[in-house]
Amino acid sequence: MNMREKLCALISGAALLAVASAPSQSLAQETLTAGVEAAFPPWAYVENGEFKGIAIDAMREIAKDEGLNVEFRDLPWPSLIPALSRGRIDLLVTGLNVTPERAEVLDFTIPWWENDDEVLVPEDSDLNLVTALCCGATVGAQGGATQAQWLEENLADNENVDLAVRTYEDYVIAVEDMLAGRLDSVVTSTDTAESFLANDRPIKIVGTIQQNQPQALAVQKGDPNGLLESLNRGILKLYNDGRWAEIVHRYSPQATIRQIPTTMPDYVDSYHEPIPGYSE
Repeated sequence: MNMREKLCALISGAALLAVASAPSQSLAQETLTAGVEAAFPPWAYVENGEFKGIAIDAMREIAKDEGLNVEFRDLPWPSLIPALSRGRIDLLVTGLNVTPERAEVLDFTIPWWENDDEVLVPEDSDLNLVTALCCGATVGAQGGATQAQWLEENLADNENVDLAVRTYEDYVIAVEDMLAGRLDSVVTSTDTAESFLANDRPIKIVGTIQQNQPQALAVQKGDPNGLLESLNRGILKLYNDGRWAEIVHRYSPQATIRQIPTTMPDYVDSYHEPIPGYSE
């Protein structure tokens, strides 16, 4: 039985998770700082001075269930992972893709999402999936994001493609630059692309880059605060009682709810049995 089959078998016994143990006294008394990038809809953003999004609302529910005190701190995306790895924040709450490089410096919860990447162009553009990513095109992506890394490694470094990659602090700015004519296309995750479309931005999707990229919450390597047990248990409870679907559809009505946990690569240290809060 492989890891995914074992995890699916464990989910079938989810009734055992109905009674959640209380967090440790020190964890319950501590105020945890959750780093977010508040310009990444539908996962995390600010509206009228309030943090909103799938990851934000889910974290609030998990904190309530698990007796945790959590405050959100908005940081630029490139600084989030270094801040967590150095212990300046306690966890990272957003639509975070799991990668081998990140797994070297972070530990992850059970994965709660999988994503592909979409190629966006202006609504009136004649570009297609191929011409939007070659032939002298300038493509925007978020600095430090997996999309920028993929573009650099697979296209920009290929002398036969003729592609320039321009990175941005967030995707909102990248899309604005594309609409202003400074970019030919933007590559972002499926859920973020759908969020832009749902908000009637004059853009369209011309193609999908199949990635099946797992996403999860993250804590400092080695989980020094002992958060994974509460986070994993909380994620499963949200999924099993239907609140997760409600939260996702609040921000992304068209989204398909994936089974939790989704797949996770073997290189993630925190995902080997026993998985805290999941396989115990």
